[in-house]
Order: sequence, then structure tokens, then C-alpha cells
Amino acid sequence: MFIKTVLATNLPADPTGFTDTGSIISKLLPYIYVFAGLALLLMLIWGGIGLMTSAGNPDKSKVAFGRISGALIGFLIIFISYMVALVVEKLLGVKFM
Repeated sequence: MFIKTVLATNLPADPTGFTDTGSIISKLLPYIYVFAGLALLLMLIWGGIGLMTSAGNPDKSKVAFGRISGALIGFLIIFISYMVALVVEKLLGVKFM
């Protein structure tokens, strides 16, 4: 009987504040951007160390340059998606963050 009374109280429908998939993505976007920045930093460091320790070996240098360019291209994709989200937010009035 007590459990029914407690469950019947006026609780909010969704205490997390997530009403749909868009609100979940909106809450996660800032963390995704921070993670992408940290991943860029780590990949640049890893590629730089690989380039320094390649000792003139063309194969190791190529791998290190590929790691650095892959990190920069990946971050550029994330950055462009952020800019597109800002433009869509301004043009359509959709609130992403």
C-alpha cells in the first residue's frame, strides 16, 4: 500500500530532462568536442614522437605523417560539423547547445 502511495505522487515525467533524442545529443555535443580536442592533442603528440624517433627511416616517417594528417583531418571534420550546427541553429532557430 505504501509503495502505491509513493509511486502515485506527482513526480516529473522525466527527471533527467531528456525529452527526445535531440536533447540527448545536445547535452553530449560539448563533451564530444572536448574529447575530439584531447584526441587531436594526443594524436599530434604520438605522431610527433613517431616522426622524431623514425631516425630517417622513410617507412616510419610516412606512418608518423599519416597519423598527424589523420588527426588534423578528423579534427577538421568535427570543427566543420560544429560550424554547420551553429549555422543551422541561427537559420532555423533550432537549439543544439
